[in-house]
Amino acid sequence: MELQGSQHASDRRFAIVVSSFNKEITDGLLRGARAVLSESGVKDGDVTIVRVPGAFEIPLAARRLASTGRFAGVICLGCLIKGDTMHFEYIAEAASHGIMAASADTGVPVTFGVLTTLTEEQAVLRSADGPDNKGREAARAAVEMATIVHAIEGLGRA
Repeated sequence: MELQGSQHASDRRFAIVVSSFNKEITDGLLRGARAVLSESGVKDGDVTIVRVPGAFEIPLAARRLASTGRFAGVICLGCLIKGDTMHFEYIAEAASHGIMAASADTGVPVTFGVLTTLTEEQAVLRSADGPDNKGREAARAAVEMATIVHAIEGLGRA
């Protein structure tokens, strides 16, 4: 037996947690994620968007959303641009570990769409409209993982 996900999720609800920090960048990621959800058949009414102050706050909101049982997946979007201090490293590590833990602890796919770039130019390129938009990638992963989790859950009912 082989299980794999699909990019069709018309009967599922998703949440998107998006950081307000670096808003021009994160708004681009959000547009990309919403486009993929729409292409996957997810209705606008089945998407809940939660804006948080920054990347550090993303994991808590993601965990709370996943814990409700209302969402097939949670997409996390943010942008960290390296500066002159260690702050970048601490926040990037905390966000990535927190997002991973939210998914592992709740059993709900929580995907990582937090840019960690060295320059603003890199962030702009990764959040621009088009196929290389990292918000699109995070949403595709959420849809695919939601369908895989659904298939795995079906094994227990068979």
